[in-house]
Amino acid sequence: MFKYIKTFSAMLAIAVITASCKTEMIDRVPPITDLENGAYMRTISINPSNQQMSISNAASQVAYEIEAVDNQRGALLQSYDLQVRFVDRTPANGTNNVAYRNFRSIPASAFAPNAVSGLPRHTMVIRLSEALQTLGLQANQVAATDLIEIDATIRLTNGRSFNSRNTGANITGGPYYNSPFFYRITLIP
Repeated sequence: MFKYIKTFSAMLAIAVITASCKTEMIDRVPPITDLENGAYMRTISINPSNQQMSISNAASQVAYEIEAVDNQRGALLQSYDLQVRFVDRTPANGTNNVAYRNFRSIPASAFAPNAVSGLPRHTMVIRLSEALQTLGLQANQVAATDLIEIDATIRLTNGRSFNSRNTGANITGGPYYNSPFFYRITLIP
């Protein structure tokens, strides 16, 4: 009997303490409807994965499988615009650095929905011959260890655009997003 009285007293004490606590009602946070979302281009795969092109093979290329991501499942994509520059790391054949030049604009129509993700994908191929032509360089002006760098900007139908300069580190360097907006190709013999 003493056991039941002790248990009942403990339960009564807990009930009294709980009832005496003052609780203030907290308003729920209203939904945010005017928040603008960005977009990014996820790099799915790179072939070859080391991003190297051979200067002895004019047909040398690097292929990037890319996927457009926005809050409307890629429907806001207008284009993916590329600029190319050359970084000369071998002064033995002259200093041939070339600043960024417009390289290519990939329209949304070049992307097709992926069967698994449902998001628009495209294989972006960078060919050595096209890059050198855009840069105004001849084969004898480039050497192994020189770099071809691609800077990209995703443009949306709502007029907004995103690139490496206005995107956070989680997007550009994070393993999930994998959206650097920048590609560096090393030239090899």
